[in-house]
Amino acid sequence: MPRRFPVAAGCAILISGLMGAPASAHVVLDTREAPAGSYFKGLFRIGHGCGTSPTVRVTVQIPSGILSVRPQPKAGWTIDIRKKTLPEPVAGPHGKTVTEVVSEIVWHGGSLPNEHFDEFALQMKLPDAADGGVLIFPVIQDCAQGTRAWVEVPKPGQSRWDLTSPAPTLTLTAKPQTHKH
Repeated sequence: MPRRFPVAAGCAILISGLMGAPASAHVVLDTREAPAGSYFKGLFRIGHGCGTSPTVRVTVQIPSGILSVRPQPKAGWTIDIRKKTLPEPVAGPHGKTVTEVVSEIVWHGGSLPNEHFDEFALQMKLPDAADGGVLIFPVIQDCAQGTRAWVEVPKPGQSRWDLTSPAPTLTLTAKPQTHKH
């Protein structure tokens, strides 16, 4: 005799499965808002490989305005930090003059099976941008067979979930007020 689920339970399982599908099919930032000018730990969640192929390289491109970036090591993976020279020096954190910035962080040499997910972390000093600024982090996911470029940006009024390969984004919120004593 076949197993039967009550209709309400079956609908709940179907709906929860559909609701979870978009999040597992994209590279996303675990936290999508942070105060401008703050130090931020960004966790880039890789939810799957390319088809059934495992992820073997993750490249996160760093948007302009971020002057300090540090990747978190991952066991079994090697990290490359790629930098670019700024056209002109700028004032950076702790009163230092910054002449070059990180342009990309690349984790490679490991293997993340398609059946698993993982997070790749960066600590960053966010820019002192106005409330509502959005930082876009294009991510290139290389697999043993194939590549996914998570680089699409929604147009005004469009949801990132309407895109096939949306880039992870971070919305900058107002800086917290500091109280002087």
